[in-house]
Amino acid sequence: MSKDSTIRIAPSLLAADFARLGEEITLVESAGADLLHVDVMDGHFAPNLSIGVPIVKSVARCTELPLDVHLMITDPAKYAPAFAEAGAGIITFHIETTDDPKSLVEQIRALGVKVGVSLNPGTPADALDPVITDVDMVLVMTVWPGFGGQSFIRDCVEKIREIAGRLRPEQWLEVDGGINAETAREVAAAGADTLVAGNAIFRADDPPAALAAIRRAALEGSSSGTLESKL
Repeated sequence: MSKDSTIRIAPSLLAADFARLGEEITLVESAGADLLHVDVMDGHFAPNLSIGVPIVKSVARCTELPLDVHLMITDPAKYAPAFAEAGAGIITFHIETTDDPKSLVEQIRALGVKVGVSLNPGTPADALDPVITDVDMVLVMTVWPGFGGQSFIRDCVEKIREIAGRLRPEQWLEVDGGINAETAREVAAAGADTLVAGNAIFRADDPPAALAAIRRAALEGSSSGTLESKL
């Protein structure tokens, strides 16, 4: 379950209508979103291009929500300072992109932001060993980076459970990929407390209702996870 009995919902701007981005942000902020997830892709580490520094700077001006900036790029150390200056509240790098993750955590933290580390579906949990005690958040990808709308990879649930058992109460465990009301319940039961959802919110007929349904399902899942841990 969520270690502090909190569920946070982070709508992913990758799925928003960029022609109406300000309106979309206001909509999910009013609906109770806890933070905004910003996927940054460079066409190298992730086979697509997405949001850059100018968009993050513009988003930061139109919301009070923390910006959860997920760097799916080959050189996070080079670009982290610009995203921190643009308004990122959390900067997450991929463990697969560096041979010295501990140094990278220190570099990002020195920018005055929180630090997250992410791992791809095929990367084992023990890849986090060098930094798992040093970061503010672990992000488990339940789809392969690159494109929104992919199907949830259920094989990752056990990895979520394994990582959850290793984190301190104040550390967040985020899950990104294929999250909807059904999968939210499943990952929350495994220990996730911060859920990224894109299409399931922004492409829904009623985004506020969709966000509420995901949170409700996750809370139900975290409660069942608590029960299972006591059995």
